[in-house]
Amino acid sequence: MVSENIAKVKQRIASACARAGRKPGEITVIAVSKYRLLREVEEVAESGICDIGENRLQEASLKHAAISRNFGNVRWHMVGHLQTNKAKQAVKIFDLIHSVDSAHLAQEIEIQASKINKIQKILVQVNISKEKTKSGFTLQDVKKSIRIIAGFKHIVVKGLMTIAPIVQAPEQARPYFRLLRELLNEINSILNTQHSIRELSMGMSDDFEVAVEEGATMLRIGRAIFEGSG
Repeated sequence: MVSENIAKVKQRIASACARAGRKPGEITVIAVSKYRLLREVEEVAESGICDIGENRLQEASLKHAAISRNFGNVRWHMVGHLQTNKAKQAVKIFDLIHSVDSAHLAQEIEIQASKINKIQKILVQVNISKEKTKSGFTLQDVKKSIRIIAGFKHIVVKGLMTIAPIVQAPEQARPYFRLLRELLNEINSILNTQHSIRELSMGMSDDFEVAVEEGATMLRIGRAIFEGSG
């Protein structure tokens, strides 16, 4: 079932790419395995998805240990809120941390990554919808903060991440995705070439096709892969 769902997701991505004049190879599908059984995650890996996303550190630790034994090519993504006091454990597990939502967290990741001599890849989370219930940098703060974070020795900023608000129709998420893309372009215009960023992590099961049309390079998809809806 999971393999069939993945095939359908990829077909929908290909159609969205065709509409936007893009190539499917530009997009990474991250299977978000929050609360999913280990066997389900193994089936995802067997189906050719090499990127696994987790929201909770404890759950990720257990899955990482088990999956990595049999699937050494899997890349691990932290897509949920990361508390500063969990940064030490996070840098040991995750290839990419999507949810760096404050300068304080970035500083702690820098400290912990330096202790294990790791260059930690991150995305900077932006609260593009300005919702009080969501984490992330404001549009006003992100440009200044990202220049500082980009100068850290043990962090590489790969791009931006956002969570669109819950909407009734996918099309209603488009302005938020478009704004993040425009923000990325604006940030690149003020960063030097050495620190330029390209990744846009945006779009989930309900709205990923619109996200693709607006330039997403990473899609965080859970339900549409594991349940087939979305």
